Amino acid sequence: MRLDKFLKVSRLIKRRTLAKEVADQGRITINGNVAKASSVVAVGDELKIQFGQKLLTIEVKVLKDVVKKDEATMLYDVKKEEAAKL
Repeated sequence: MRLDKFLKVSRLIKRRTLAKEVADQGRITINGNVAKASSVVAVGDELKIQFGQKLLTIEVKVLKDVVKKDEATMLYDVKKEEAAKL
């Protein structure tokens, strides 16, 4: 599954276009490598996403094309949430 679609389906980022912008700015890594919006996400991958002053580290658990709002958090596990080093 594409990174931008995973971020939208998991509701980590509200819209695919916004996910693409964040990825294009180099604020997302997959397993330590800077990711593009079209990068492929697989189960077990570690994503680091920088949201302003916050750095969120998650592990991908499940890939689904469509999920209900209350099931979205089942797609990933939050490993670490910390202040970003600017």
